[in-house]
Amino acid sequence: MKTIKIILGIISVLVLSFFAIGIIVNETVYTTEISVDVPLETVFTEFNKSENAVKWIPEIKKIEVVTQTPEKKGTVNKIVLDANGQEITMTEKVLAYVPNKKVILFYDAENMLKKNEYLFSENNGKTTITLNASCQSESYIMACMFPFFKGTFKAQDQKYLNNFKEFVANK
Repeated sequence: MKTIKIILGIISVLVLSFFAIGIIVNETVYTTEISVDVPLETVFTEFNKSENAVKWIPEIKKIEVVTQTPEKKGTVNKIVLDANGQEITMTEKVLAYVPNKKVILFYDAENMLKKNEYLFSENNGKTTITLNASCQSESYIMACMFPFFKGTFKAQDQKYLNNFKEFVANK
């Protein structure tokens, strides 16, 4: 009986710790970066062409413009992804667009709210893209799990930036 109480006590502590994470950690934040030997203007232009995204983010099946603004800020796109055979639809909204400097995108993807701030800089003809990302969830249970997936999120975004680097370097 004593062994059962100890096991139940350990399980209780683990469960409470898991649920406490959702209260303590409100968002998962990380940074990734790439440098490419292509001029800033070319990198920024190619990065911000919607039709190019499918070339460096292989999960994208379709991008549909919902609302387009001349200044880009406020533009909304509907993106359909293939996530291991499961179709996921998300909304992308351009929160900020400063030519050759930065783009901030907000994604709403079925319980995952993500903000990507892409910063562009150039030094001696070499362009650096820095991604500052933050993820939150509308679901408390998912919010408890996000800190455990930070490495996965970061690795995926780094892979996408590496794919973009290869794409723009070979263009």
